[in-house]
Amino acid sequence: MFISSGDAVPSFKGFTLILPAVSVGNVGQLAVDLLISTLNMPRVGYFHTDCLIPMAGNNPYASSTEDAAQLSTSAEVYSHRDLKLAVLQIRAPIIQTKVKSFRKLMISWMKSSGFLRTVLLSSAHAYQRDDQQLHGTPLRYMLSPSLEKEERQRFEELGWREMEKISVFPGISDSEQRLYIPGGGVTKCLYTDCCTEDVPMAVVLIFCSEGDNIPDAFALINCLNDWLHLLEKPTQGSVQWRVPPSWKLLFGSGIPPLLF
Repeated sequence: MFISSGDAVPSFKGFTLILPAVSVGNVGQLAVDLLISTLNMPRVGYFHTDCLIPMAGNNPYASSTEDAAQLSTSAEVYSHRDLKLAVLQIRAPIIQTKVKSFRKLMISWMKSSGFLRTVLLSSAHAYQRDDQQLHGTPLRYMLSPSLEKEERQRFEELGWREMEKISVFPGISDSEQRLYIPGGGVTKCLYTDCCTEDVPMAVVLIFCSEGDNIPDAFALINCLNDWLHLLEKPTQGSVQWRVPPSWKLLFGSGIPPLLF
């Protein structure tokens, strides 16, 4: 359940919710890190749930030594009231036997909070793309029926491509078509739940490979900003996103010089 950091529970009615899927390369989580760090979003609450692997650590967005010791947990909510934006950062994998419970928890919270729309940032294995997915941009989107009328035209104007449905049996054109998001974690199931429960959701994902996924995170967050205009885009160049201090240890600590 959601637990507020303050005495009063914050109101999210009419807000846009952005959350990542724990997927290949952790691209969605890295993109959310950039968003929280750049907008300097304060934490307004966290989730107390047995659906995620427990974890605790220092404040990943610390701007000084004073707030560096602030405890961070596996699922925390940040907010920007002026932009009417809420961000849920998930820092731990979902326990395999609790995936369905986690989806129910998310759907219930989305409905009770009155979010205007939910945006799920995700990724999928590049090496498992269908032939038609090999050309053009690696970015894809999916819209739930309740959001399709409002946003489809805008996405087409941006030149985005909808996630293709592919044949159950590759090479047989008349076989059943289905959504296939390998490496996408809970993406497909949560999107399907939102379609069934009439929850407005947009999925924005990128095909990528495991490795240094920082460029993928920048591509994904720039794509999101083109749609939502969270930060003003300069006439020349791109938006200057602020990398959080925690990224210094993204690939572990440096090589000890004493080894040489």
